[in-house]
Amino acid sequence: MAFVRAIVLGYERHGVDPSNALRQAQITPAQLRRADARITASQMETVSGAAMQELDDEALGWFSRKLPWGSYGMLCRASITAPNLGVALKRWCRHHRLLTDDIGLALDVRGEAAHYTVAEHRPLGAMREFCLVTSLRFVHGFACWAIDSSIPLRGANFPFPPPPHRDVYPLLFPGPVYFNAPCAGFGFDAQYLAMPLRRDEQALRTMLQRALPLTVLQYRRDRLLVQRVRELLRRQPGEANNAAALARALNVSTRTLHRQLHEEGGSLQGLKDEVRRDEAVGQLCRTKRPVKQIALAVGFGNEKSFARAFRQWTGASPTEYRRRASGA
Repeated sequence: MAFVRAIVLGYERHGVDPSNALRQAQITPAQLRRADARITASQMETVSGAAMQELDDEALGWFSRKLPWGSYGMLCRASITAPNLGVALKRWCRHHRLLTDDIGLALDVRGEAAHYTVAEHRPLGAMREFCLVTSLRFVHGFACWAIDSSIPLRGANFPFPPPPHRDVYPLLFPGPVYFNAPCAGFGFDAQYLAMPLRRDEQALRTMLQRALPLTVLQYRRDRLLVQRVRELLRRQPGEANNAAALARALNVSTRTLHRQLHEEGGSLQGLKDEVRRDEAVGQLCRTKRPVKQIALAVGFGNEKSFARAFRQWTGASPTEYRRRASGA
């Protein structure tokens, strides 16, 4: 309800009565006054959409000037023709400056991590939290939709103390949440920046008819999940050795992990076998370690079970494979 009260502040700033929007969303004055009151995602979509159109301000009073209805649609259109997500997000940041300079958006890549940040150029006052949260949700929702893939966050940062409703933040941002940070922003795997956009103008027109759910609901499908599971298995073979541990590391449920791997044509056991096979082949070819040691190193309890699995993978025993690879 704190976010609805922020919308009401926007109405007050513009000198407009919020009763119609609240009535459409079935939010009563008594609920609005309750500090612990909650609303559904559908109610948030309804009240936000009504307010943006009634006020003709998609920023809902955050900025020193209105962002007329259709402003964020323009950002989407400017970004949708980009060849990949990295270019699309850079366009989003650049074109956002045409709408307002009260905040500045930036995309920075450092090694394997990409960072999207919001710089505050003017005091946002009582609208600060809602502005920063929504600005991040806008771009994250669009990015996930554009590549048709959930983008898990390495962390979402906010430059204010934890609010009383802090428990809602993990529902909005799929990853660790940090308060009292230097600035607002989030980090994610830079591999997503290379993914091509999967939407065209027709899909954009359809999405813009109901764009607000992208800001209040997390996108579910992750087209990089197979690759991310594979990397975790390679980097943390001892820690990420079962579905529960992998699901925790990826911030998804075990059921979601298995379902999404199946949708991408993979399986956890298949990925584990693939990683074990590659590591075993590498050690057989690059080292002189005994086969028994290699078996233990790649997660087998004994040499016999390793040899049986290795023959299924390659058609040869570990010893035969090593001899052929060495040319002996």
